[in-house]
Amino acid sequence: MSRMRTYIPNFFTMLNLGSGCVATVFAVLGKLEWAALFVFLGIFFDFFDGLAARALKAQSELGVQLDSLADMVTSGLVPGLVMFQLLNMAGRGGWNLGFLGHDMEMTLLPFLGFAITLASAYRLAKFNLDENQTSSFVGLPTPANALMILSLPLILLHHNNDWLNSLILNPWFLIGLTLLSSYLLNAPIALFALKFKNFGFGDNWLRYLFLIGSLIMLLTLKFLAIPLIIIFYILASFLMPKEPSVD
Repeated sequence: MSRMRTYIPNFFTMLNLGSGCVATVFAVLGKLEWAALFVFLGIFFDFFDGLAARALKAQSELGVQLDSLADMVTSGLVPGLVMFQLLNMAGRGGWNLGFLGHDMEMTLLPFLGFAITLASAYRLAKFNLDENQTSSFVGLPTPANALMILSLPLILLHHNNDWLNSLILNPWFLIGLTLLSSYLLNAPIALFALKFKNFGFGDNWLRYLFLIGSLIMLLTLKFLAIPLIIIFYILASFLMPKEPSVD
């Protein structure tokens, strides 16, 4: 029975990975809204695999490795592909290249989007080796970064705002965001984790403040709220109480 418990968190992890695989296909096909949907679904399963592991006391080294592999696809590969597609949409023409007898026009700029994928892989590898990131994170977690990137096509499709559209499809904005995203993933910045050891307000006031603020933004700003919530998350983390150092 105890062995069966370990399969439950891993089942959620595999659902995360499966969602990431489907999202990858949609991202390659340019169906960015569907890619975003399956990334959100994968992140939902990612949250529940950790929750189930803690609730069932079924943490395992296999589960840790599976979780990172699943996140690499859902929150690492797919955001890179989506940024590739956005940079391609924002492009100003390219070179006509012959490859295996086929002519295709392309530019090198969209490939910069995969810097997000590379930075995500580096972050996940570091996370697996760091035993101190339990109640807080160092650098932006890959699911939060994925939400920020995947929100862009949703804003384009659903907010119908000319200023926002021109900003999001500005190549310089996308280049800057790609570089900022890659930096934040591995930045030496302490960010709080949404893990409740208890539900007391005194120990969790920052988490409650973040959740309430995020809900208000989602209700009022819809998809535009997602990147603002990520900014709010980073700024709120500076209010996180410092853990006492041990000499």
